[in-house]
Amino acid sequence: MSGHSTYEPKTGAEKWLERRLPIVRLLHDTAVSYPTPRNLNYLWTFGGILTFMLVVQIVTGVVLAMHYTPNTALAFSSVEHIMRDVNYGWLIRYMHANGASMFFIAVYIHIFRGLYYGSYKEPREVLWILGVIIFLLMMATAFMGYVLPWGQMSFWGATVITNLFSALPYVGEPIVTWLWGGFAVDNPTLNRFFSLHYLLPFMIAGVVVLHIWALHVVGQNNPTGIDVKSEKDTVPFTPYATVKDSFAIVVFLLFFSWFLFYQPNFLGHADNYIPANPLVTPAHIVPEWYFLPFYAILRAVPDKLGGVIAMFSAIAVLVFLPWLDTSKVRSATYRPLYKIFFWIFAAVAVTLGWLGSRPAEGGYVIASQLLTIYYFVHFLVILPLLGFIETPKPLPTSIADSVLKKHGGAGHPAGAAAAPETRG
Repeated sequence: MSGHSTYEPKTGAEKWLERRLPIVRLLHDTAVSYPTPRNLNYLWTFGGILTFMLVVQIVTGVVLAMHYTPNTALAFSSVEHIMRDVNYGWLIRYMHANGASMFFIAVYIHIFRGLYYGSYKEPREVLWILGVIIFLLMMATAFMGYVLPWGQMSFWGATVITNLFSALPYVGEPIVTWLWGGFAVDNPTLNRFFSLHYLLPFMIAGVVVLHIWALHVVGQNNPTGIDVKSEKDTVPFTPYATVKDSFAIVVFLLFFSWFLFYQPNFLGHADNYIPANPLVTPAHIVPEWYFLPFYAILRAVPDKLGGVIAMFSAIAVLVFLPWLDTSKVRSATYRPLYKIFFWIFAAVAVTLGWLGSRPAEGGYVIASQLLTIYYFVHFLVILPLLGFIETPKPLPTSIADSVLKKHGGAGHPAGAAAAPETRG
């Protein structure tokens, strides 16, 4: 998709390296000359934001690991030591803790952008599946990281969530025993979670490399959902995309900074500032906010095994989305019925998140059950049917034509000279 390389080594050192390890050519073809659809909007900047946030999480996590003690008797105190005694430890810890929330905010926007514009459709199935794998690894990493401060919600969250695996027939109990390192959540559990929490971000980075590789093989989707047909449909990644991504990252960092410096504990739970006590159960055990929609689905099913299956199925169904959506049109811009159902689904997902934060009683449970049913109906019934009953709007003949029509610039040249005003 990226076409013939335009990189030409100029200096003697570049030529020497090019013959032995063409890494400069790789970087040039990936981040400089790579042809990018000229009509991408700011929703396409969240890939760059996510890459930046992954680097932030890894760097701050490595520094925190230098001062953290994975021991049930010392973990809570070591976090307090980081906050009070380590130079700028409070900043690094808050950056890491709030960075996890920023990571999930960005990834949920990234996912919903993919759902709206059909970025999972052929030929991007593998790209989408790799994205779902990254999402699963993120969830596992975040859950284990939430346990490390060893506060009340850390301990009881670990106890409740790991206990879910016991519902699995035959293999459930051995899995729980292995996760715990014994017969209760204790010091071996904390050591396992610390080891895995440190390792998984590097696994995420590896899958991200595959994700970007797959993206550069099949090319980026775009708001029209049509393929690149000629050079006038694209602009070079640098400077057009890099400038736009850089601006978006700065704006996102301002949003991040508001939480970091003014509301650093807003997204956390007050009970996690109390040391873990196995003898005192919190009145309401809840996971972090980014797990709440799946937590609501888990609690919506009265049977423990059924709830576990429903929760994991809510993520697994995303893997099969490229084949469940039968429409040949990618973008919701040209799918009037799908656009309506997309926004209904978005509202359902947000409401499930709110219900996950409520007590599992009365009307909250009934609402969770109804919305859980709709969640699966959306993927398993509505999407397959829409492909047969929906009449899409006419698609533009090319990306360049859609850009010129949108901006009323029929007289403008379709080449790179118009690029700065048409990529937005």
